[in-house]
Amino acid sequence: MLIGQIESYDNEKNVGIVKSQDDYFEFDNHSWKSTVPPDQGDEVTFEVNDGNVINIRLFAESMKPVEAVKSRTIATLLGLFLGAIGAHRFYLGFYKLALAQIALTILTHGYGVIWGFIDTVLLFGGHIHKDSKNRPLK
Repeated sequence: MLIGQIESYDNEKNVGIVKSQDDYFEFDNHSWKSTVPPDQGDEVTFEVNDGNVINIRLFAESMKPVEAVKSRTIATLLGLFLGAIGAHRFYLGFYKLALAQIALTILTHGYGVIWGFIDTVLLFGGHIHKDSKNRPLK
């Protein structure tokens, strides 16, 4: 599978040119597999068979969607009950923030619990909606 960019596309003739590295390939409407029509500048994936472009589609359509791994409910409960020690941040993979929460709680003799409470409200409200690897929460 090759990755390229649409250099040009003629809507009347239903033919276009895709560039991959320094090579140019012509394609027609029959090899286009995406639901939206091609447009100049689109990034695409395609295959070449005997010099002919086949199975050309938008690059974004060839990518697998990101799946949620961590639970918002678990993170919210950890924030509510163990927020002062950053348990919810450890769970979501934000280790440095979790350590900072522990340090703040120790240095302020327990007032770091406020940070945990604020994070709980943000989790409950959906403002913290991704883990450290940028995956959405369940």
